[in-house]
Amino acid sequence: MRAASPATATIHRLAEGPRWDATRERLLWVDILDGVLFEGTLHEERITATAEHRFEGTVSAVTAAADGTLLVAAHHGLVVLHPDGTRTPGPRVIPAGEPRRLNDGGTDPAGRFLVGTLSLGGPSTREALVRWEADGSVTTLDADLSLSNGLAWSADGHRMYSVDTLRRTVHVRDYDPDSGAVGPRRTHLQLAEGCYPDGIATDAADHLWVAVWGTGTVCRYTPDGTLTDRIAVPAPHTSSVAFAGPDLRTLVITTATAELDDERLRAHPQSGRLFTVPVDVPGLPVAPWAPPAR
Repeated sequence: MRAASPATATIHRLAEGPRWDATRERLLWVDILDGVLFEGTLHEERITATAEHRFEGTVSAVTAAADGTLLVAAHHGLVVLHPDGTRTPGPRVIPAGEPRRLNDGGTDPAGRFLVGTLSLGGPSTREALVRWEADGSVTTLDADLSLSNGLAWSADGHRMYSVDTLRRTVHVRDYDPDSGAVGPRRTHLQLAEGCYPDGIATDAADHLWVAVWGTGTVCRYTPDGTLTDRIAVPAPHTSSVAFAGPDLRTLVITTATAELDDERLRAHPQSGRLFTVPVDVPGLPVAPWAPPAR
């Protein structure tokens, strides 16, 4: 089993949502609980933060448009962060007063943004996965999840993977990037007791990389669901993954200190950092966000 190396000095409470903006060669990520979006550079597997953007409440995901505009999943809805620093509210996804927040999100091959929800009020079976359409409307793809999490697509864009963390399941469904039509979801991976899939990403060989919360590992699976590789991370709460760098051959792994008691923090003092590991097969490029037509 290969091991990942720490790439940052900063300790995050809940680092998540890494995204590589290839046009600007910058890494984007968030600390959900601190409500901070980070921009940074990657050099020789080290990550240096270069800018911070603070939000009220949580901030759980980010993606970049071709012109550098950022789309951010804030606590209850989406926010557009323009290159000049101004912000424009997007659609509100969670109605006022509900004990829920937005969670992981990402762009499909056509540049539409999808984002899921997480319950703040105890166990749930009604968490959602929604998509912001090109016409500005919001479509609900799922409304019966326990905790909506990572998203990824196959190389041809016709298979979509999505995570339901508390059910320890990675789903797959047919997907038409042109029309946005989706087929019924089916189980792609069912992880063992105590293993909770979180963020995911696909590589150029159509293998799926899964950050497994609670285990300090990132696992790589073939298209038929066979485990083929495992990365060890010296932090139990591995939260997400992304391929970064000009050649997309650096796997970035986010981790958390959240939900670790003092004893486990002492045993895993590097928890909360970002980690990197070189990979032989490059990642798939992630499509830039395509803002809806005004």
